[in-house]
Amino acid sequence: MPQKISYVVNEDCNYNRLDKFLRHKLKDFKLSSIYKLLRTGCIRVNNKKIKDPAYRIEIGDSVSVEYSGKIEHLKRLRESREPVPHEIPFSILYEDKELLIIDKPPGISMHPGKGVQVITLIEGLMGYGNRKGFKPFLVHRLDKHTSGVLLVAKKLDNARKLTALFRNHEIDKYYLTLVKGHPFEEKGYLKQEVNGFTEELSYNVKELFDNSSLLTVRLLTGKKHQIRRQCASIGHPVVGDDVYGDRDFNRKFKKEHGLRRYFLHCHKMSFKHPTSGKLFQITSELPEDLKRVLKSLRSS
Repeated sequence: MPQKISYVVNEDCNYNRLDKFLRHKLKDFKLSSIYKLLRTGCIRVNNKKIKDPAYRIEIGDSVSVEYSGKIEHLKRLRESREPVPHEIPFSILYEDKELLIIDKPPGISMHPGKGVQVITLIEGLMGYGNRKGFKPFLVHRLDKHTSGVLLVAKKLDNARKLTALFRNHEIDKYYLTLVKGHPFEEKGYLKQEVNGFTEELSYNVKELFDNSSLLTVRLLTGKKHQIRRQCASIGHPVVGDDVYGDRDFNRKFKKEHGLRRYFLHCHKMSFKHPTSGKLFQITSELPEDLKRVLKSLRSS
């Protein structure tokens, strides 16, 4: 039997965009589940099916969720576990007594969480720290399928200093990403408000292909999924991203060019060392899987 959940938009929950409203109301749902409900026509506004995440809602609108499957499958998993040190291989870009900077591989989660039962990156760092005599402190994060530069503090005091640098936007972060289509401007600046937070980034078009563009993105803030969300907001979602992007386009692109994840890589970071104050610039080369995709695009 179909299940139905209904809400009325009022002044306290008027988020303008339908997806923002749903994310606020369905807090125990996985983000991917919310976009699945939109995509499959399970969301109605004033009894009309709406599939557009950016659909503008107004105070007084009736929003309903109608789903015929087991709704528990859409919710975030509750189980979690404590991290356990493991030995896993990773490439070190820089290391001293205060810092460890690694080249994060794609496909590995940062730490155990709801539904994450495989070995995670923090567990590999703990294993390495046990051998080297330090405790690792994560000061920022990269999504599971994002690769590239990752900073790790070896001391709590330095972790606090690096966290403050990130919070005050004193660390320059540059990404390489492939997006669908061609942005209207060769250089652009994006700014938007999300749940009371301001998200900002700038980009340069590095290379154009038939139906996609390679961008260098400078991340001016650092919210979860920010690049993926902001690129999608201007109609140029990250290629391979099925949460914010075009699933049909991604399916065809992956088949033609061998892409196995979304195309997003943390290419470079610039910052002052928390102890010496020396300016550092750490670069990570594009990994082989993404190089192969570009090679395929250039030869097609």
